[in-house]
Amino acid sequence: MSQEIAVVGSPEFTTGFRLAGVRRFENVPDDEKDERLDAAATAALEDEGVGIVVMHDDDLEYLSRSVRQEVETSVEPVVVTIGSGTGGGGLRDQIKRAIGIDLMDEDEES
Repeated sequence: MSQEIAVVGSPEFTTGFRLAGVRRFENVPDDEKDERLDAAATAALEDEGVGIVVMHDDDLEYLSRSVRQEVETSVEPVVVTIGSGTGGGGLRDQIKRAIGIDLMDEDEES
């Protein structure tokens, strides 16, 4: 069974992914994030057909402590955050957590 990508966030954030063919998404308008983002993120994490969950980095601050911890430690599905606060080191750590090895380690030794 192949797994899909799910996107969680505001309609403005999810639109580009939907146009690129992502079929699983949870739209949470900015003015409803405090009330609905926990449920949306949990739904994506619990969906067995999802292998990668994409969220905007800024949305993590709207999550409750327990859901945020689940998002940050999830291995399957792996949660990838993108946006203003995500640097190369953050993505590197996410990839390492997802596959268990540091793909960029060899590049630094060169």
